[in-house]
Formats: sequence, C-alpha cells, structure tokens
Amino acid sequence: MDQVLARVKRKRSKKYFKLISGESLFEIVAIDANSCVAYNPDHNLDEDSWFKIEQFGQQDFCIELLKKQFDSKDFDDLTKDQFTEIAYIISVQGGDFYFQKVTPRLFIKRKTLVFGEAAHLEDGENRLIVNPIPDAVYFKDLDVLIFRNLATISSIFKGIDELYKEATNDEVRDFLDGSFVELANDYDVGNVSKPNRKRIALAMATLNTMSDSDKKNMLDYVNGYCSEKLNFDEQSRKFEISTDDELKFLLYGIEQRFYTTPFGKEKRLANSVQPLD
Repeated sequence: MDQVLARVKRKRSKKYFKLISGESLFEIVAIDANSCVAYNPDHNLDEDSWFKIEQFGQQDFCIELLKKQFDSKDFDDLTKDQFTEIAYIISVQGGDFYFQKVTPRLFIKRKTLVFGEAAHLEDGENRLIVNPIPDAVYFKDLDVLIFRNLATISSIFKGIDELYKEATNDEVRDFLDGSFVELANDYDVGNVSKPNRKRIALAMATLNTMSDSDKKNMLDYVNGYCSEKLNFDEQSRKFEISTDDELKFLLYGIEQRFYTTPFGKEKRLANSVQPLD
C-alpha cells in the first residue's frame, strides 16, 4: 500500500510519521536510470534529464529509512501540532521513495474560493503545497537515487554536498604552482572563484589519470583552441594566467571541452559533457 510520510525537524526518538495511507503524491517518474547523468557539479542538465547516484544505499549520506525493509506499521500518525515541523515529505509509491523538501513558502493558510458544482468559500486551513515534480526519487530495486538539484536535497541527505566538492586553498595553490601555469598581474589563490574551485577539483582528478605524454599533448590541444584567449609560451610550456576567466578556459581545456564540428569545421566549447559508453 502506498504511504505518505513526514520527517519532522525537532530531535526526538521517532523522526518519521504517517501523513496519509493508501495515497500517492506524485505522478510516476518513468525514467531509465541508464539515461541519467552520473552527478557532476559542472554539468548543466537538459530540461528532461536527471542526475543519478548509483549504489546509493551504500553511501554514508543515505538515510536509514532507505536501508531497511519498509513497513508502514513502524510509524505513528503525525499529530496536528507537528504539522509546521515537517522538514520533508516522502511518498512511498510502488516500493520507490519520492522526496519533496518542505520550506515555509509551501505552507499556506488563507481563505480560498473553491470551484466544484458551485463555488464555495473555505476558511484558511493549514495547507501544504505538493510540487508537480519530486525533488528526488529513490528506486529501491535499482538502488539508484535521481535528482535535479543537489543543493535542494542536501538537507534531506546530510553529507551529500560532499559531491559538490571545491578544491581547498592548498589544492588551488598546488594547481596554480603547476609546471604549466605562470601567474601574472598578482593573480593568486584569493582571486579564484567558487566555480573555478569546483573545476580545479575536477581537473586535478583528470590530470591524475593522464600520462606524461597525454599532459604534453593536452597543452598543445588547449593552445590550439585558446590562442586568442590564453598566452602560451612555447619555450617554457606554460600558460599565463592573470584573470579568473583565463583560468576557466585552461580548466575547460584539461577537461577536453573544446571540439571542432565535422561538418563546417566550426570550433566550439561544450558547456556540458556526458560519456556515451
């Protein structure tokens, strides 16, 4: 039987309570998990796409509710005085778990005109708006969580924001001290923006997988596409970085975001990438 649960905010022995039994809140999300994008903080989703985290039940940030067998008899009914304490709601539908974060703006209490057979006025009862699309869905049998915005679900799955990794000051400093970077115009660690800190974290992981030969070819690849945006000294094999924008193009190059169209030979920058294999 489908169930709707509420997670309350205050610390107590029981955290989850039943809201409704025999009902579901959301339309079934019919998504092929194989077509979802493995989470990448620098990827911009298409309108109909979702991020995914596979083997979610094995992650430290997976909540205990999803790790054990679900039984609605384990939960008490939510009382009226707990209504405003709801942190998020969970619609258990066909064995899968649909999540919606609850914020103050989703609570309404006002008089409304209701149109049925005839119009009638309802006094302001406490109401909670259900969004058309859930913030996240956990497919129990697949052990896969899908979502569209990591920041939205970070209060549901504590610690999941570790996926939104920024390079530390030491890591940024190590990158800027790298053999192929020459800083100019007093550009240093303090000038590196948050988006570029995320890109540095990704770039460092990519560089760790490259051979020395690949790294050498990468520099020529970046210079081939960015010669008008980056100054490259052929003799020292270094890019001059004096602005955050220049650093961004270097980081895009390390991630191999530049390409040439096979028809028309137009040079382009891929705003997001997704492996096809």
